[in-house]
Amino acid sequence: MSDTFWIQLTESALRLSGWEVLATTLGILYVILAAKESYWCWPAAFASTLIYTFLFWEGQLPMQSLLNAYYLLMAVYGFISWRKHSDAKQDLRISNRPGRFHLLLISAGLVLTWIAGYYLQHQTESQLPYLDAFVTVFSIITTALMARKILENWLYWLVIDSAAIALYWQTGFYVTIVMFSLYLILSVVGYLKWRQKLRTQ
Repeated sequence: MSDTFWIQLTESALRLSGWEVLATTLGILYVILAAKESYWCWPAAFASTLIYTFLFWEGQLPMQSLLNAYYLLMAVYGFISWRKHSDAKQDLRISNRPGRFHLLLISAGLVLTWIAGYYLQHQTESQLPYLDAFVTVFSIITTALMARKILENWLYWLVIDSAAIALYWQTGFYVTIVMFSLYLILSVVGYLKWRQKLRTQ
């Protein structure tokens, strides 16, 4: 990596607010707890996304702000769903879906990405409309898969997090890249843990 990257990374780190550090920490905690199938991952997600909703809105990133507002709702849904099964002494079981399901889901996601990207390109000042739309649309889809404990959600996150890293690289959010790089590793860990649990169910 060039010296410029490390200089920009250092400058970004120095500009970090306490709220952004807290939101990042809670976001990482969410993924770790989700990999362990703990329903406490959802309160961590709620707190993290609540902070990010305001931070992105103030930073004039409305799509990312709206995405985090959606995460807030899904955090409530996920907590209720996982907690209900836990209280009943019957965990929400991990499941997987056939290839046809994912083909249809991905196709629908790509169509929605094109529609959202087209809108952003012509109606807003978005720097990377289609990449921004891709990350947003598939994050919405994959969060729903996570809430239902569908195994393949972790594979989706691998692609989404990689796209998010490219998005934040080109828009100068270098510290956020570090967090999403960690998300990539945790997604692999989460997938392996859930796959093992699926085999033993």
